Amino acid sequence: QVQLVESGGGFVQVGGSLRLSCAASGSIFSSHAMGWYRQAPGKQRELVAEITSAGRTNYVDSVKGRFTISRDNAKNTVYLQMNSLKPEDTAVYYCAVYRGSLLFTGPNYWGQGTQVTVSS
Repeated sequence: QVQLVESGGGFVQVGGSLRLSCAASGSIFSSHAMGWYRQAPGKQRELVAEITSAGRTNYVDSVKGRFTISRDNAKNTVYLQMNSLKPEDTAVYYCAVYRGSLLFTGPNYWGQGTQVTVSS
């Protein structure tokens, strides 16, 4: 069973930065794609950023140029660096392990989520 533990969320003012971390248990981490998703109140969960096992990345248009996803396979950890935060970035952020090494395989396991609140 894979377990994911997110951390790094919190309260920040507009224009500020946060770095989210997601630590994964198990030996599958390095061979699987990972993703960050978010869900705002009253909205569906949406993709924010994703990264293949080889490090290829994809971002939703609204965060391009502001967010960076990265992974450290030695630490079984994926990161989401969030800069120039906006009120519309407020949401619960979830990390996910994908079914395979490529992005099309989609999420299979989810973390418990971490709250990010951006105040104006």
